[in-house]
Amino acid sequence: MPSTFTKTFDTPTYKGTVTIPLGLYINGEFVDPVEGGTIDVVNPATGEVITSIAAGTKTDIDIAAKAAKKAYKTSWGLKLAVLMEEHIAEFAALDALANGKAYNTAYGRDNKGAIAVMQYYAGWADKINGKTIETNENKLAYTRHEPIGVVGQIIPWNVPMFSLSLKIAPALATGNTIILKPSELTPLSALLFCTLIEKAGFPPGVINIVNGYGPTAGQAISEHPLIEKVAFTGSTLTGRKIMEAAAKSNLKPVTLELGGKSPNVIFDDADLEQAVKWAIHGIYFNHGQNCSAGSRIFVQEGIYDKFLEQFTEQARAIKVGDPFSPDTYQGPQVSKTQFERIMGYITSGKNDGATVHLGGKQIGQVGYFIEPTIFTECQPDMKIVREEIFGPVACVMKFKTEDEVVEQANDTSYGLAASVFTKDIDRAIRVAHALEAGTAWINCANQTEISMPFGGFKQSGIGSELSEYALKNYTNVKAVHVNIGIRL
Repeated sequence: MPSTFTKTFDTPTYKGTVTIPLGLYINGEFVDPVEGGTIDVVNPATGEVITSIAAGTKTDIDIAAKAAKKAYKTSWGLKLAVLMEEHIAEFAALDALANGKAYNTAYGRDNKGAIAVMQYYAGWADKINGKTIETNENKLAYTRHEPIGVVGQIIPWNVPMFSLSLKIAPALATGNTIILKPSELTPLSALLFCTLIEKAGFPPGVINIVNGYGPTAGQAISEHPLIEKVAFTGSTLTGRKIMEAAAKSNLKPVTLELGGKSPNVIFDDADLEQAVKWAIHGIYFNHGQNCSAGSRIFVQEGIYDKFLEQFTEQARAIKVGDPFSPDTYQGPQVSKTQFERIMGYITSGKNDGATVHLGGKQIGQVGYFIEPTIFTECQPDMKIVREEIFGPVACVMKFKTEDEVVEQANDTSYGLAASVFTKDIDRAIRVAHALEAGTAWINCANQTEISMPFGGFKQSGIGSELSEYALKNYTNVKAVHVNIGIRL
């Protein structure tokens, strides 16, 4: 039997005790991995090991796939949202502990959002309809939107429970069974989620959650012949590997939500105070560990100096510290690897000739804390401008004309999101349409809506999450032709 982990929290934002099983959740029960093995989960605020979870491998994915295949086409209800809401504080505490994000963000944004997503797709479950299509008087023709079957899902560490809901909810609403791999960095809330599945009335095998490393468990999901679709959120590099494995196995369709290097375009006539506040939120929210982070900030020359002054002042005022402190906005980066990666980009920016206008250093000696950082004097060919840093690092650049900034903003292999700030509504819409991104925000940033799709252009992904559009990721369309008068 898998062991359990109990954590007692006594913090300013959450007090309570949480107990979670540490095994793999397969076919309605927690089990030990066939080949044994564990993964250490580390507290990024201290660098200390929180606990060790079971590590699944290809063999465990095979067992889960067979269980999911057997459970396919059984019936179940969607009661998860109610149970999740009852345990929201525990989910938030576990995410703050393992991810390092502020507890208030984990509670008020991530987990409230996760519950809302579950509620939204529960409403879609009985509304997955095809069409009756007029052809001729001798035929009845219609389409059906049928579930794909067993689907594999791999989620990231930056928004653990929100990502889980984004994947699981539309897949369940359309009648599929699931094998989901959480990130090995932030698996604790997913394990708590497993304890609610049976209580919500799901038969064994409908939802299986298998922890493990990407090259083993993730690879097995991507190439398993019984898994007929795979959805992934994470880096573009890993997305390529998943797409390749899916193609080489059973040619399973893929949904990919990948990296970003989002431009934030601020014109002279923008509401400066609001533009600064949104730019802060756009890049520093979630410690900059956000795929749609507005990390390339283009400011028109007429307000550049004033913008930089106010932006610097607000970035300097960001409270970085203990995730469980009530006034913390930015906690530690998620892991030592991510911390070193971000610091490597900061070093690269310096070496390439950019100016560290603010920050650029580690905070303290314990944990993976980085100062909110601003680079100026950035050139288009610099790594810090071209590559996704996934940390609290902003590049602020000056521009003259609309045509110039559109060209610069689109000069990237990514196309996930973009923001435009201006009081000229004609220009706002014109520029939003010209920017090559799946989401364009006008006079705001990082403002997703459940009823609106979210997905990328270019190398930022394939397909959309959220809204009705996500349902298309999990159904096959069947055309049915009924002969009511054609004679041979």
